[in-house]
Amino acid sequence: MTFKSTLLVSALALVATMGATTGATSATAADISSVGISVGSLGNPYFVTLVKGATTAIHKTAPDARVNALSADWDLNKQFSQMDSFMSSGAKLILLNAVDPQATLPAIRRAQKGGATVVAVDVGATGVDATVQTDNTAAGRLSCEYLAQKLNGKGEVAIQNGQQVTSIIERVKGCKEALAKFPGIKIVSDDQSGEGARDIGFQVMQGYLVRFPNLSGVFTINDPQAVGSDLAIRQAHRKGIVITSVDGAPDIVAALKDPNSSVVASASQDPYQMGIDAVTAGQDIMDGKLKKGSVKLIAPALITRDNVGQYKGWTDH
Repeated sequence: MTFKSTLLVSALALVATMGATTGATSATAADISSVGISVGSLGNPYFVTLVKGATTAIHKTAPDARVNALSADWDLNKQFSQMDSFMSSGAKLILLNAVDPQATLPAIRRAQKGGATVVAVDVGATGVDATVQTDNTAAGRLSCEYLAQKLNGKGEVAIQNGQQVTSIIERVKGCKEALAKFPGIKIVSDDQSGEGARDIGFQVMQGYLVRFPNLSGVFTINDPQAVGSDLAIRQAHRKGIVITSVDGAPDIVAALKDPNSSVVASASQDPYQMGIDAVTAGQDIMDGKLKKGSVKLIAPALITRDNVGQYKGWTDH
């Protein structure tokens, strides 16, 4: 090979390398023109508020960006289709409330391979670029510490469980940590799922009332289950049972203001701020300001009958 040929090959190799490098460049926050958001259910005001916070944050940076928020309705196949749809529409940022924290990995990988940044919201998911959620262990601990105090440290308590996603597992973990400090409290049940729903929470509570005639306290993993449980107690005309929960939902505000309700506290989340923080995390990853795999935990606050009047709820944003 001649000297000129060597130079030509080197130059072509350099151009090819530069072209490959340019093609692999990650999007920046300024490049966002389309954003996809897939959540468990848009019938839940929690997720409606999360989407509202995220949309506000997105439009501050990219006023013309399209935001496509969809309800997965807790259906894994539906969520897979939504993720693929987001990529087809050119989404560079996806906020994902995973229906299944492990099974969504293939969809997450496809999105990332297509150049999107994926941020998990509310619950963790394997393989995402970042996660933003409530400190759920702290939420469970706060709620059950208050429950134990209201029971004067003794009595039979049921933990009404839910879907086995990270947030629920962590809430139950925090609750058990809190109750373990009170030897006079006996956990009589912790494996019944209210499935995050009012009607199932109602049914589970009906079962408790039959099985545990001395039940004095219940921790539910979210507010819909707490409201359903409260209704079951009312219909059974049972007295002396107190309920604490996690969420700070609009329905629980009404329950806390009702002197006839069994609900006495809820460790509140802030879905509006969660949406904002998730967008910020995604933008910071795109701009190289945040390490991939970062997790941000939002501290919960305990809402009780004493301070509910000062509480700024989800729908107040």
